[in-house]
Amino acid sequence: MRKEKRIRIKELLESGQIGSDIQVKGWVRTKRVSKNVAFIALNDGSTINNIQIVVDINVIPEEKLEKVTTGASLSVCGKLIESQGKGQRVEIEATDIVVLGEAHPDKYPLQPKRHSLEFLREIAHLRFRTNTFGAVSRIRHAMIFAVHNFFNEKGFVNIHTPIITSSDAEGAGEMFHVSTLDMNEPPRAEDGSVDYSADFFGKKTNLTVSGQLEGELAATALSDIYTFGPTFRAENSNTSRHLAEFWMIEPEMAFYDLDDNMDLAEEFLKYLVKYALDNCKEDIEFLNKRAIDEDKTKPQNERSELTLIERLNMVLTEDFVRLTYTEAIEVLKRSKPNQKKKFKYLIDGWGADLQSEHERFLVEKHYKKPVILVDYPRDIKAFYMRQNDDGKTVRAMDILFPGIGEIVGGSQREERLDMLTKRMEEMDIPAEEMSWYLDTRRFGTVEHAGFGLGFERLMLFVTGMGNIRDVIPFPRTPKNAEF
Repeated sequence: MRKEKRIRIKELLESGQIGSDIQVKGWVRTKRVSKNVAFIALNDGSTINNIQIVVDINVIPEEKLEKVTTGASLSVCGKLIESQGKGQRVEIEATDIVVLGEAHPDKYPLQPKRHSLEFLREIAHLRFRTNTFGAVSRIRHAMIFAVHNFFNEKGFVNIHTPIITSSDAEGAGEMFHVSTLDMNEPPRAEDGSVDYSADFFGKKTNLTVSGQLEGELAATALSDIYTFGPTFRAENSNTSRHLAEFWMIEPEMAFYDLDDNMDLAEEFLKYLVKYALDNCKEDIEFLNKRAIDEDKTKPQNERSELTLIERLNMVLTEDFVRLTYTEAIEVLKRSKPNQKKKFKYLIDGWGADLQSEHERFLVEKHYKKPVILVDYPRDIKAFYMRQNDDGKTVRAMDILFPGIGEIVGGSQREERLDMLTKRMEEMDIPAEEMSWYLDTRRFGTVEHAGFGLGFERLMLFVTGMGNIRDVIPFPRTPKNAEF
């Protein structure tokens, strides 16, 4: 007997031939049995939609269906027919069902009901099987593909920058250490400090917080490069916006100034949003409805003014507002939330480090479109940003999105060796340890720029999920490294 080739449910629903003999495999979402017929909703993860299996009890006896429970995996052979019910175009008239893997109904934690996101984080190994996390996972894949596609079409070179590094790109100091030393009895130097010369790499090393510095090295030879890799930050933060392990997209471009940098970043974000709307329609529509339903449970003042799809279309159709940090401070100082002391962090004057509440006010209340802020005070930004002639600001840029706040951070880099070394001295960054970085300014220096897009921040925006732990398969947060 000829073995039927398995067909994915997505393909079956899109282009299945009525009357054809087919085989599908997947996991049971629901089963209901009436007098002479059973209905099974099967899903294989290729689409948010299930295929309905219609089982004639006279063809497949009821005792064979006893092990067909929610969560069980099945192989189903049958004929594709036009559906007699509402909600689906086609269904499968089963001729044979094989239970590939049982799921005991008393122990399987995912039942046909609404589960809280907090509960699903506790069973992250199974949450892929829910509609919500199936949709998020498929969109995440689409965004990964779109990122590489965008840069490939523009002639960029993808660079793998190191995960283990001896430098701190941000100067924040909140890094995970990498060591093979015995933590109970580490070797000691004469002053009593740990002797890292005896460690695997012969020096103190960490997990990277950014691939930017190494990316600059490649850009000053290959012109246009990008990195897309994991980054790590040992920040003891339990907010809905922070992870200890996350993914960053970091392009670096030689011969770019800040305006070129902003143009590329805006084009990139619009490309990603359009790709999501064009290629993840059903998943986004599901998440849009989910977000609307969730919004109804919130107090009136906490509800979103725009739906998920409206926010996505806003990014696609609106030109981003561009203004200086100084102009933004004036807007915020005069704003009602500031004057009525509704902001948690009041804006008193120039030099304040903007918080998420300020960024979202600018985007969602004042301009009602994405905003790019430029020319930040140099004292609140990293050492590598190009200094402006005013001696107070640097050529930095942040892109602010509705519901998210900052989604992109970037700058024109300081290409002048004397200015860079002077700034490093002011910030106590040892030049001898960064000589490899300074060499790009010694040998054929060029104007260059780049930015970083936190991939999970992008995923929050595209999916409308409220917590960053729900847009990465296995979140790493303080006191949590399960699965």
